[in-house]
Amino acid sequence: MTSLIADTPVFVFDFDSTLVRIETLEALAELSLAGAPDAEERKAKIAELTELAMNGHLGFGEALQQRLALLGLRREHVETLADRILDEASASVRRNVDFFERNADRIYILSGGFTEVIAPLAARLGIAPDHVLANELVYDDDGRVTGVNEANPLARENGKPTVINSLNLQRPIVIVGDGWNDAEVKLSGAADRFYAFTEIVARPKVVEVADAVSSSMDELLFAEGVSGRWSYPRNRIKMLLLENIHPAAVERLEEAGYSVETLKGALDEDDLIEAIKGVHVLGIRSKSTVSKRVLEHADRLMAVAAFCIGTNQIDLEACADKGVAVFNAPFSNTRSVVELALGMMIVMMRDVADKSRQMHQGIWNKSATGSREVRGKTLGIIGYGAIGSQLSVLAENLGMRVLFYDLSERLALGNARRVRKLDDLLAESDVVTLHVDGRKDNANIFGRDQFAKMKHGALFLNLARGHIVDVEALADALKSGQLGGAAVDVFPEEPRTNSDPFDSPLIGLDKVILTPHVGGSTEEAQEAIAEFAAERLLNYLNRGDTTFCVNLPNVQLSEVSRAHRLLHIHKNQPGVLAELNRALSEAGLNILGQHLKTDERTGYVIIDVDRDYDREAVKALKQIPGTVKFRMLH
Repeated sequence: MTSLIADTPVFVFDFDSTLVRIETLEALAELSLAGAPDAEERKAKIAELTELAMNGHLGFGEALQQRLALLGLRREHVETLADRILDEASASVRRNVDFFERNADRIYILSGGFTEVIAPLAARLGIAPDHVLANELVYDDDGRVTGVNEANPLARENGKPTVINSLNLQRPIVIVGDGWNDAEVKLSGAADRFYAFTEIVARPKVVEVADAVSSSMDELLFAEGVSGRWSYPRNRIKMLLLENIHPAAVERLEEAGYSVETLKGALDEDDLIEAIKGVHVLGIRSKSTVSKRVLEHADRLMAVAAFCIGTNQIDLEACADKGVAVFNAPFSNTRSVVELALGMMIVMMRDVADKSRQMHQGIWNKSATGSREVRGKTLGIIGYGAIGSQLSVLAENLGMRVLFYDLSERLALGNARRVRKLDDLLAESDVVTLHVDGRKDNANIFGRDQFAKMKHGALFLNLARGHIVDVEALADALKSGQLGGAAVDVFPEEPRTNSDPFDSPLIGLDKVILTPHVGGSTEEAQEAIAEFAAERLLNYLNRGDTTFCVNLPNVQLSEVSRAHRLLHIHKNQPGVLAELNRALSEAGLNILGQHLKTDERTGYVIIDVDRDYDREAVKALKQIPGTVKFRMLH
């Protein structure tokens, strides 16, 4: 073994429920007992024996023999599990492959499991075969497992301490595992520190005797000072997700090692101020407002994710001033909104809503009067972004003529025609639909003047933002007959939770479809939003990537590889980059790569440097005039 400095630990890792998320014998039971009439009974007995052994209530050697007798194991079962073992690696192990590869000469795997199963993962982690210490299965001529090599100490009681002592490893030795036989290594004096590893399973008796508890590899490596000396363990970064965000986001963020708390409803300003203390990442949808006052109480906030399209509920400038990155999901629910808009047009053209209500009242009103096809009608789209343009294409496929109006230059799709004046669109359209963003400048952009200029009897849709339409004016236009119907999914004031009451001037009006802000609320859209926004957060937290950030300069970055990454957010003022480079030079840091991107308010510098530097060397970077936020990544 390579000579190590005195205070550099040798790491000894258990395998089952530590490096992998399975217990090997239970996984083999699934394979070998498939189709056996008493399979469930035998698997339950195997699981029971595993727990007895792992909690120290049954000798490991005895438990191993009993479990093998229950299995009826063959060589092909072992080979099948070995083939897929890489997929079973613990989540935090997958995140820290680089650590294992860099430190393979001082890492051992010590397991009561089987060498054949462990070998593929050990090879992936760069661990040499002679550093894998495990049981060896014995087969007969027909490939049946008849037992294990009894000469191997790991097949007997207190096998792990015996093996460790025989290696004559340089101290200190750190043992990491989830079972009582791992704890025995430290209790016997064969190791200096024992970490109870609880990412997969926590066993109270094991935790009780441990020197420390680690819920992930990140936590362990941070505690031992080997993860990049000042990297912050991910499970200490607190995330708060409000408004019933899709579980796919929680799963993705937790899989990446972060601590996630969820709340179903929105929070008002005072409640959010209280909840945001100590939170590093906040996730919201459309009903929680991140105001400047909220941000003043956000003592640790790094990022906000809007799990929706709009960000008008977030004070973007205040976030930028505090170095808080804001992300959203601008395209993920596009198709859902488009389909609802098309459906509402068809339903209104056919007067389905009113006819359905009459049917529920026992009224049979079979008539073609006022019932029309959408084919041949003119659709006017106000706002030709992702939703408006996709709606344009599908509406044309239904045989509609499409006009659109947008303040920005947009490429017309299909046969859609751009009109330069909004009044021209209003005058020609049989259906007018709004798809503009929720910026403050768009408040009440559609009111009495616009309704008056629409074709008499035309239909109106708003699936964009509630505050962009004067709903009193809309109600009056409907009552007077100027409009032939309306479908509204968004409102200036909306209940915070489903249990709160809803009120609107549009309630009770004929030929009006009201829906509770569900344009993007399909299972497909919510899952897509969750995955997109979560991925944006992870890219920012893990490597500083600000792609799709709506309030900081966008910089696309690769993974951090064998370096420290310094992230410096600052006010866009002269001299900051020069001061940064001066401080780096004085610290003797070797710059491996540097990126700078600015907008009118903010500058964002990303610097990759060598690992070897003194912690004091980076203090000057935080003190440079104009610094807003400084962060380091390993």
